[in-house]
Amino acid sequence: MPFDPQQALRLAHQTFDIEAAAVLGLKARTGDAFARAVEIILQLQAKRGRVAVMGMGKSGHVGRKIAATLASTGTPALFVHPAEASHGDLGMVTGDDLVLAVSNSGEVDELTALLPAIKRLGVKLIAMTGGLKSTLASQADVVLDSGVEKEACPLSLAPTASTTAQMALGDALAVALLDARGFGEQDFARSHPGGALGRKLLTHVRDLMRAGDAVPRVLPGASFSQLMREMSAKGLGASAVADEAGRLLGIFTDGDLRRLVEKGLDLRAITAEQVMCRNPRTVRDDALAVDAAQLMELHGITRLLVVDAQGLLCGAINTHDLLRAKVI
Repeated sequence: MPFDPQQALRLAHQTFDIEAAAVLGLKARTGDAFARAVEIILQLQAKRGRVAVMGMGKSGHVGRKIAATLASTGTPALFVHPAEASHGDLGMVTGDDLVLAVSNSGEVDELTALLPAIKRLGVKLIAMTGGLKSTLASQADVVLDSGVEKEACPLSLAPTASTTAQMALGDALAVALLDARGFGEQDFARSHPGGALGRKLLTHVRDLMRAGDAVPRVLPGASFSQLMREMSAKGLGASAVADEAGRLLGIFTDGDLRRLVEKGLDLRAITAEQVMCRNPRTVRDDALAVDAAQLMELHGITRLLVVDAQGLLCGAINTHDLLRAKVI
C-alpha cells in the first residue's frame, strides 16, 4: 500500500482534535471528588506519607510520569508496578501511604487482585479511571473520572486519548497540591539541583568566587608597579585595594589603566590609593550567584569584589566564573 502523505496529515490533525477534546472534556467532570482527592493527599503529607501510584501497560507509563511529577513538586510519591506488587513489592506501601490507581477500564486483573490487600493495609485508595462502575471504582475512596468518548486510534484499540486525559488529570493534581502547599521556586530548586533553576536558586557567590591568594589585592601604599604585577598575576583585569585588616578601600581596573595612560601621567611615583576608584560595587558572599550576575548586567561591569557579613574583602567573581557554572 503506497504511503499517502495527505492521509498522514489528516490523521495527525484528527488526533490533535480528539485528544484536545478529551482533555477539555475533563473540566465538566472534575468537581468535588477532585477537591477531596487533593485534601486527602494533603492530610497524608502531614503524616509524612507517600502517594504510591499504580498502573498497568500504558496506564503504568502514565502512572510513572504522575509519580515523578508529584515528587518533583513536593508530594512524596513512588511508582509501584501492580504485577510486581503481587510478588512482594506491595511491601513498599505502608499504612501511612495512599494508593493512586490508574486504569482506563478499572478492570485490569493485576490491579483488582491487589484491592483486598490494599484494603487490609488500611490505606486510602484514589482511582483514576473511565470505568465509573468498575471493580476499581467500587472499592475506591475517591474516583477521578478520566473517561473519554473515543480514542484517537482509528481502530479504537491503542490507548491514546485516554492516556492523554490521565496525564492531564495527574498534572492537575500536582498543580493543585503545590499551590495548596505554598510550594515555591526555592522548593522546586531543591528538587532539581542539577537543572538550570537549581543552579540559579541554590548557587551562592561563595560557591564560585575566587578566594584567598587568588583574589588580586594590594595595600593602599603599594607602588603602581606592584599594582600592575598583582593584576597581571591574578588574571581578573582588576585589583582590590584594602588595608591590613581587609577593609575594602577601592578598586583599580584595566579600564582605569587605559584612562591613566591616555592622560600621559608619570605612573612611576603613583600609589594604589592615588589611582583607585573608591566605594566600588560589591556583593556579599552569601548572595545568590544569579544576583551577582544581575548586578553586573545592571551596571555594565564584568567583575565584582566580594565581602563578608562584616564588610571585609573575602573574594572576587567575574562573568567567566558565572558562565562556567552555567548560572548565566
